[in-house]
Amino acid sequence: MEARRKLISVIIHIVLVLMSITMLVPFLWMILTAFKSVSEATQVNPFLIFPTVWRTESFTEVMENMNFILLYKNTLLMIFFRVLCAVLTATMAGYAFARLNFKGRDFMFSLVLFQMMIPSQIFIIPQYLMVSGLGALNTIFGLVFPGIVTAFGTFLLRQAYMTLPKDMEEAARLDGCNIGQTFLFIMAPLTRSSMVALGIFTAVFAFKDLMWPMIVNTDKNMLTLSAALAKMQGQYASNFPQLMAASLIACLPMIVIYVIFQKQFIEGIATSGGKL
Repeated sequence: MEARRKLISVIIHIVLVLMSITMLVPFLWMILTAFKSVSEATQVNPFLIFPTVWRTESFTEVMENMNFILLYKNTLLMIFFRVLCAVLTATMAGYAFARLNFKGRDFMFSLVLFQMMIPSQIFIIPQYLMVSGLGALNTIFGLVFPGIVTAFGTFLLRQAYMTLPKDMEEAARLDGCNIGQTFLFIMAPLTRSSMVALGIFTAVFAFKDLMWPMIVNTDKNMLTLSAALAKMQGQYASNFPQLMAASLIACLPMIVIYVIFQKQFIEGIATSGGKL
């Protein structure tokens, strides 16, 4: 019986390792293509995996043609303000839906759940009209606008607040705390792990966002990394080594963020049950 368990465990680990390697193949292919020539990157030869000569011209040309400092600045500002707004609004809304009794609470929370079921592309036109009406096209505020509130974050924080015992609120009330003090000093610090998870998810989603930045910002000085990479693809042909080199440079911030917050990232996925 013990030998059978060990055999099953070994098989499971082998399958997981193979799946992990399969998921790493696109990233490794991106790195290898960045060092190839255009002819090597476009020829149909399944056995040409490694470049015959490791070239760095693609990186130098990309760095000369693209202002990565400006792209990093726009992207990081968008990520920072989206994370800030999402955490602030979601933690307050989640506390209200989980702990406060007010008229229409369940109906309004059902609207939040309904919003999670609708594709985000449906909201692009009304959001664009709102941003245009505010005169905020080609601005950082225009990039941040769709992330000011988040239905997923509200649901996540509501579930976190519902797991906390009610005795803590009653004790705070007996000590003379009002609703604001109870939320700010007692309840909110206890959901710190969920806030960190929401912040990481929001940062990843903002970094991957492509459609909205390309719609709301047409000025080349207000492009994000994803939009700038999309504009590198030509209508009839693309320089794939340069495109892969730029993609590799663009991935560096998220790689650094993942290395720093790796523990919180894994805990956030395990806590929320979500996936990227």
